[in-house]
Amino acid sequence: MKKVIISGGGTGGHIYPAIAIANSLKAIDPTIQILFVGALGKMEMEKVPKAGYEIIGLPISGIKRELSADNLSFPFKLTRSLLKARSIIKSFQPDIAIGVGGFASGPLLMVASLMGIPTLI
Repeated sequence: MKKVIISGGGTGGHIYPAIAIANSLKAIDPTIQILFVGALGKMEMEKVPKAGYEIIGLPISGIKRELSADNLSFPFKLTRSLLKARSIIKSFQPDIAIGVGGFASGPLLMVASLMGIPTLI
């Protein structure tokens, strides 16, 4: 049985194509296992389960363009997201990781690549 991780989100322009990819893969092979990985607090955490797929959130966020104290937490969020992505990949053992854009794609695809998992963008 094949396993696929699809990562990304933040906007409908990332989420709906990701769901379309998942639906197409399921149409080709109904036994395929698909896991979504998104950013905690973003719209994918609501839309993906409504489409019938499991999703796990990473504590990642973007960097504000203006000077902001919020940016000081970014390195910590990135580190936590990389560690969580590694844990997710070790547990799920995907055959491939697909990134569709958005904050969560970066950490997941980076870790997948370092672990020898083929990646697609």
